[in-house]
Amino acid sequence: MIEAVDLTRVFKTGKSTVEAVRGVTLSVEAGEIVGFLGPNGAGKTTTLRMLATLLRPTSGSATVAGADLLNDPVGVRRRIGYVGQAMGKFGGGSDPNCRVNEEIIVQAQLYRHSKAYAVERAERLMSQLDLGGLGRRLIKTLSGGERRRLDIALGLVHDPELVFLDEPSTGLDPQSRSNLWEHVRKLRADLNTTVYITTHYLDEADALCDRILVIDRGKIVAEGTPQQLKQRVAGDVVTLVVDCEAARAAEHLEGRRGVRDVKADDHTVRLTVEHGDQALPWILETLSGTGITMTSVQLTRPTLDDVFLTLTGRSLRDGS
Repeated sequence: MIEAVDLTRVFKTGKSTVEAVRGVTLSVEAGEIVGFLGPNGAGKTTTLRMLATLLRPTSGSATVAGADLLNDPVGVRRRIGYVGQAMGKFGGGSDPNCRVNEEIIVQAQLYRHSKAYAVERAERLMSQLDLGGLGRRLIKTLSGGERRRLDIALGLVHDPELVFLDEPSTGLDPQSRSNLWEHVRKLRADLNTTVYITTHYLDEADALCDRILVIDRGKIVAEGTPQQLKQRVAGDVVTLVVDCEAARAAEHLEGRRGVRDVKADDHTVRLTVEHGDQALPWILETLSGTGITMTSVQLTRPTLDDVFLTLTGRSLRDGS
């Protein structure tokens, strides 16, 4: 669905030059939900805007939804949907004084669909995105979550194969964010839509995405499933509290296959292992034959922030 090779984007401001994107190469398969992670200023929105034809690359090439990004930008636009970041109280892509169903119908007609098709499309999208009871409401009366669902509906009026979502849940309360995630999942499940989503929310990427691309300072520094990324840089941590000196228990566990590190302190043993859920049974079995009694055991999995911190030396939550 997306094949990009060495995309770059340079901004010139007066005498200064900023290389916002520095040779991004990426691939997205049809039907995937792919997350693009990075702190503010990392280049994720610039990359998305290039792929959506809103910015022309300084160099590089890409094919998006079967159309050449540089030679056929109109073909790209016909095949994609784009939901930008929310701007202001009511967003930047619709009339706050228009009714919900009227706005969807008008924007469908802007894609040169007939009035009959636009009405049918509006009804279907409102049903799929839980906007069915809001058709006669003025857009300015919608809540933040309702407004973002309308944004997604407007991005889907022309039935695109691929939809770009640029930080779709920014500013939403936890319940609205959770509801929005469910609707994003339904895009793929019900419509087989490929979703490319930029976000700086770690839990959002973990919950939604089949695969994650991590960008920092204009370059992709890692990619994989959320679990692959976590296992790649950290491993799981198993913490045991025992009824004896921790060093005694550690002796029985060091050197085992899959154990990356063992630390003992007082009555606590911390093991870094490749697969914590698989390691727990043999850890328990090993210590059961030694006369050592465990008083507690805890399994902690790494976070995506751990991944980014390990790869770049800074947190995903950092804005600089």
